[in-house]
Amino acid sequence: MAIRTAITRRITSSSSGSILFNSRSMSSWWGNVQPAPKDPILGVTEAFLADPSPDKVNVGVGAYRDDNGKPVVLDCVREAERRIAGNLNMEYLPMGGSNKMVEETLKLAYGENSDLIKDKRIAAIQALSGTGACRIFADFQKRFSPVSQIYIPVPTWSNHHNIWRDANVPQRTFHYYHPESKGLDFALLMDDVKNAPNGSFFLLHACAHNPTGVDPTVEQWKEISYQFKVKGHFAFFDMAYQGFASGDPERDAKSIRIFLEDGHLIGCSQSYAKNMGLYGQRVGCLSLVCEDEKQAVAVKSQLQQLARPMYSNPPVHGALIVSTILSDPDLKQLWLKEVKGMADRIIGMRTSLRENIEKLGSPLSWEHITNQIGMFCYSGMTPEQVDRLTKEFHIYMTRNGRISMAGVTSGNVEYLAKAIHEVTKAA
Repeated sequence: MAIRTAITRRITSSSSGSILFNSRSMSSWWGNVQPAPKDPILGVTEAFLADPSPDKVNVGVGAYRDDNGKPVVLDCVREAERRIAGNLNMEYLPMGGSNKMVEETLKLAYGENSDLIKDKRIAAIQALSGTGACRIFADFQKRFSPVSQIYIPVPTWSNHHNIWRDANVPQRTFHYYHPESKGLDFALLMDDVKNAPNGSFFLLHACAHNPTGVDPTVEQWKEISYQFKVKGHFAFFDMAYQGFASGDPERDAKSIRIFLEDGHLIGCSQSYAKNMGLYGQRVGCLSLVCEDEKQAVAVKSQLQQLARPMYSNPPVHGALIVSTILSDPDLKQLWLKEVKGMADRIIGMRTSLRENIEKLGSPLSWEHITNQIGMFCYSGMTPEQVDRLTKEFHIYMTRNGRISMAGVTSGNVEYLAKAIHEVTKAA
C-alpha cells in the first residue's frame, strides 16, 4: 500500500502567529484495516433475518425460545425485577462485583454446604457473563503462568479460541468428539491427557458440551479427574448451562464436584445467560479454588486488577436479579421449576425430531439426537448438506451441522425432519 505524503501547512492564529504542523489524510490512519470475518454463529442470524421466505427456520441461535419460537422472560425474573424497582440503586459496584450475587453463585457450583466456601478458599469475582469470566481467567493465566498453554477440546465453542488467542496464551487441542459414533472419543481424550506435559491447563465443559451436546459419563469424569491428578493438570471448567442441560443444577455440576472430591484446585466460569434467560444482562462469575484463605485473598485482588482496566466494574442490574432470585427460597424454587421446564422442552424436541426423521425411513442412525444433551445437537451433517438445507429449505444453522434445539418447535419439527431426511438420505 502506498504511503501517503504528509502535507505541511501554515496556519496564522491571532494569538500565536504562524504554526507549522503536519496533517495527513484522515483515511491514511486506518487505510490498512480490512473487514473482519463474520462470526460463524452471529452470521447465521443475519442471513436468516435477510431471508424473505415465510418458511424460514433459524436453528442456529444459541438462545432459548418457547414452543412458539418466541424469547422468554422467566416469571422469577419478572418478580425479581418488580422487587428491585422499589429499591433502585444505580451506584457503582466494587471491582469484584456484587458480593451477594457471587456468594449465591458459588453455592450453585460448589454446593450449598461447601467447606471451600465456609473456609473462604475460593477467589471469585462477578464477570461479564461466561465470556468475560473466561477472558479474565485467560489473562490471569498469561500473567501468572506466562509459559503455559491451554488445551482446548475439538470441537469447542468457537469463541474459546478467540479468547485465549487475544490473551496471548498458546493453544493446543485434545480429542473430544468421535464423528463416526457421534459421541465421546474417550480413548483418544485420555491419551491426550496422559501425553500432555505435567501441569498443563485444560479447558473443560462442565455439562452440555457446546457444540456437540456430548458429555462424559460420571464414571468417565472420575477417570479424567484421576488422570488429571496423576499428571498435575489444571482444570478450568466453563459452565454455561447449569440447570439448563438436565433440568437439575446439582446433576449438571457433577463433573465439578468429582474434581473437588479428588482435591483439585479448579477454576470455573459461570453464566446466567441460558439458565435464567439473562442474555443481555451479561451476568457471570469467575472463581478459582485456592490452598487457603490467604491465597484466595491474593488471587481475588489480582482478578480485580485485571478487570479494572477492562471495564472497571461490572453492571449492577443483572446481578441484583440473580441475587434476589437465589437468596429468596420461594423465588429460587420458582426458578428451579422454570429451568426444568426449559430443559424438558428441549429434551422433548430431541425425541420428536428423532422420531420424525426415523418415521420417514432414514437409513441412518439418529440415536445421537437423544443421546446428546443441552441446547445443541451435533447432527453429523456435512457443510454441503447444511448449505442445501439453507438454499432449498430456508433452514439456517452453522455449517458444522450444529442444531440449536431451542429453535425447534412442535410447529416446525416435522418440516425440519423432512428437510434433514432429504439432504441426508443419499449419504
